[in-house]
Amino acid sequence: MDTLEQPDLMRYAALLPDTGEPGFGVYVHWPFCAAKCPYCDFNSHVRHQPVDQERFTASFLKEMATVRQMSGPKTVTSIFLGGGTPSLMKPSTVSAILDGIAKHWHVPDGIEITMEANPSSVEAERFRGYRAAGVNRVSLGVQALNDRDLTFLGRLHDVADALKAIKLARDIFPRMSFDLIYARPNQTVDEWERELKEAFSYAVDHLSLYQLTIEEGTPFFGLHKAGKLVVPDGDQSALLYEATQEITTGEGLPAYEVSNHARPGAESRHNLTYWRYGDYAGIGPGAHGRLTRGSMKIATATERKPESWLDLVERNGHGMLDTEQLGYEEQADELLLMGLRLKEGVDLSRWQQLSGRDLDPKREEFLLEHGFIERIGNSRLRCTPSGMLILDSVVADLAC
Repeated sequence: MDTLEQPDLMRYAALLPDTGEPGFGVYVHWPFCAAKCPYCDFNSHVRHQPVDQERFTASFLKEMATVRQMSGPKTVTSIFLGGGTPSLMKPSTVSAILDGIAKHWHVPDGIEITMEANPSSVEAERFRGYRAAGVNRVSLGVQALNDRDLTFLGRLHDVADALKAIKLARDIFPRMSFDLIYARPNQTVDEWERELKEAFSYAVDHLSLYQLTIEEGTPFFGLHKAGKLVVPDGDQSALLYEATQEITTGEGLPAYEVSNHARPGAESRHNLTYWRYGDYAGIGPGAHGRLTRGSMKIATATERKPESWLDLVERNGHGMLDTEQLGYEEQADELLLMGLRLKEGVDLSRWQQLSGRDLDPKREEFLLEHGFIERIGNSRLRCTPSGMLILDSVVADLAC
């Protein structure tokens, strides 16, 4: 396939610089999809009748008002429209949501505003409307670059649709990323290397590369349990991961997080807010949030079913089912869990301030000796590439 013409990277200069601070993000969840992928355990729903977008928009705005009362005045550093499939929204819906965010919080010019999109031709035609509404970054759910595996993954697009959407996104949006899923059944390292190198001929500044995981409650889970779907074992998955790191580094898009790769300066600002353990407002069905008020951090979670969420918002002004005040130890655990996903690691002084203690020296020494973690100066700690392969175990060891 022909490579796409490289865009002028100077147009990325308009984005505000990354200060390294956690920031404050706003996440809006659009819960609807045209079809449910067999691997997906996200809060997404298929509706065979048209969705009342005006009613949902009104409820998004109403819930925003409630969350604004909880958060107090904030300066927004990123906005993310996720799902589901947000590119099923009309541009007017997106415009109203972004206007609502700007009404409730301070939104400076030049912040990152991301929308997730699926690369079907119908949705791609709306891209210019989304750009006019204020979206300046799109994240495309491509998932594979061959039609056989796209069918296996339950995607509604083919490779031709994907390339058309990528080209359109590159022409319209200042920043663009796309996702690929690897560690698919029978996938070899050589096959993945070829596919990944092809992806670089279409990529601009960011790629999200996820290993296929079998999540409980999905169709793939049942097939896997019955022995009808076999994914690469641990050793093969490690080889695929290592090949991913080598190729992306060589192509100038090194990993800045376990599954995310970017040219320096093109990292997803919104996702960095999560991983740096910043605050974020979660709006919409199934959305989660973290809001700091004084010395308290409050975790929020909303009703997952869209219609039930609508009823709650229209009745109560919000769809939140749970608001929990997180203790310092819980915050410290979350900070460690999120921060160790990043190449920049975690701020140990912040962790110590929350936890009220130092790391267990014996556990730290063990992980250091085995090459799973490393110190960055005196104030930061990060996982090594070997440690990233067993990240959950490293976090569990350090958190004890």
